[in-house]
Amino acid sequence: MDASNRSDDKIGHDILASLKPKSLFGRMLAIILVPLILVQVITVLVFYGRHWDNITRYMASNLSADIATIVDQIDLERSPEKLMAADNFAKKYFYFQTNWMEDGIIPPNSYQVEGTYAGRQLKESLKASLDQPFRMDLDSHPDLITIFVQYPDGVFSVTAGRKRVYSSTSWLFILWTISTTVVMALIAILFLRGQIRPIRRLTKAARQIGLGRPALNYRAEGAREVRQAGQAFQAMYNRIQRQISERTEMLAGVSHDLRTPLTRMKLSLAMIADDAARSELEKDIAEMEDMITGYLDYASGTISENVENADVVELINISIQRDLADHKNVYFTEPETPLPVIPLRHMAFRRAISNLINNAITHAGHCYVSVEHQDGIITIIIDDDGPGIPKDMRRAAVKPFSRNLNGTTSIGAGLGLSIAQEIATNHGGELLLGDAPQGGLRVRLQLPI
Repeated sequence: MDASNRSDDKIGHDILASLKPKSLFGRMLAIILVPLILVQVITVLVFYGRHWDNITRYMASNLSADIATIVDQIDLERSPEKLMAADNFAKKYFYFQTNWMEDGIIPPNSYQVEGTYAGRQLKESLKASLDQPFRMDLDSHPDLITIFVQYPDGVFSVTAGRKRVYSSTSWLFILWTISTTVVMALIAILFLRGQIRPIRRLTKAARQIGLGRPALNYRAEGAREVRQAGQAFQAMYNRIQRQISERTEMLAGVSHDLRTPLTRMKLSLAMIADDAARSELEKDIAEMEDMITGYLDYASGTISENVENADVVELINISIQRDLADHKNVYFTEPETPLPVIPLRHMAFRRAISNLINNAITHAGHCYVSVEHQDGIITIIIDDDGPGIPKDMRRAAVKPFSRNLNGTTSIGAGLGLSIAQEIATNHGGELLLGDAPQGGLRVRLQLPI
């Protein structure tokens, strides 16, 4: 029983959750409109249950009394003089029209309409006011109603205005209720749009910064709480940028300062007579220079660079033709359909592509590059036919200074994947490692549009 109750509660909760608006604008609008509509519905129900019911009863009772007054004048005698006097009396005091059908008979249930509440109330009132059989015609004419009263020698009919029993104020009240609800809803929507707009701008600015793009022309505005959130966001962003800049400048400065002793070491090597010893030391110095260059590249990956719209395929071709001209085993398969232009830091993106292809060529013989576009994501795929990286080591592979992960001797500072990861993150994307169809490593660089 408890399990069944919990299941029913979960289903009910899921239904309510699916009915709730998902956006802040929708929820705020629901907070305003739901109580407003409930009040209007309750008001209409109360009006129909009491006010309109009382008015209908009152109008039906008055109409029945007026008809009974006219009928009483011909109840005992239905001579032409009496009928004429009753007709004049009805026109003068009640604006009714009367008619006498000599030897007329009302067919059973003819024009007997009881489908409306007003018709049922009128029938009950006429039963209480008249002693003769009668029938009602409420639908033959749009503006008139007719009551037929049966006498032994004929039928006496009384025609009155439809408004004597049907009140139009109820529909006017409903129309007024609906119109005021619509007007107030429109006003609420206008005000809510003005309140939601600063939140949407803050959201857009946060998304732009999360994608590594500048939030141009953003300023804190709106309600006090929204302005405070915007100011806190700007302060947080400036603090993060300052910390990144300080770290980058420190690493760049240290790497740059190391070039001075290396230059002196090169000059000293020139004076060594032993060619074998000099050659080994020159290799060590060259390796140290490559490591320092890697540090500088890693540091420059976070340095601010203007974001400009770019064609990914074009930048990849430039990287392969210019930056990797010495590598002949790089195969680039362009997509069949043109890709959308996306905001990129051109130099940083080319550096990431160059590092990834260099890694593939260094650890394998061939490199295969392709591009895919799906669900608002552009994915650059780089495959190689080398030994790859074990699955349990791939998380560590993108960390700085990671080397010898596949058990083989590697060169460099271990910053190739780290630089690509840093650049991908700065563009709001990510770097994923997997298995290539050729047996080596597959690197996927994903960038949002």
